[in-house]
Amino acid sequence: MLTLNKQIDDCIKSGKKGSRHKGLRKIEPDMMLARAHLEKAQHNRDAMVFFYQSKKYSDWSASAAFYCVYHCCLAILAKYGYESRSQNCTFLIIENLILGGKLKNITLSELKEIKDPEESLESSDKIVDIRENIQYGVRISLQDKEFNDLLLRTNKLLDKFRLEIES
Repeated sequence: MLTLNKQIDDCIKSGKKGSRHKGLRKIEPDMMLARAHLEKAQHNRDAMVFFYQSKKYSDWSASAAFYCVYHCCLAILAKYGYESRSQNCTFLIIENLILGGKLKNITLSELKEIKDPEESLESSDKIVDIRENIQYGVRISLQDKEFNDLLLRTNKLLDKFRLEIES
């Protein structure tokens, strides 16, 4: 298995290929971009509620929840001088920042809410698994309890990432 640093190096190499890269690029740390990603995260969080309240499209709430937290990750990358076009590469950098002690409010288990799909999607309540189960499955609605739990966890992560950006 590749080490975390080797995987990140591979992502950066992939980021050097062409104008439409599929990996990571080093950029100047950019707090304006980080805050813009947080605004997009909030937009996705609001969309999550909108889809659910519409009742006809509550299944889209799961994708909006995932992308809310994913944009939080992109905000962290911008703060630390990275641009990503790969979810896997994004998660590798976040993991590296957590392990390196640079992120104080986010834990590896919280990162796994959106990073590591479980083998059995049916039994997992992680954000990534709910999204994949609904996005690739045939369900077209979320139950009230399921949505409320998803919203609570999404809000908690959004707040924690916001703290990371502003600290």
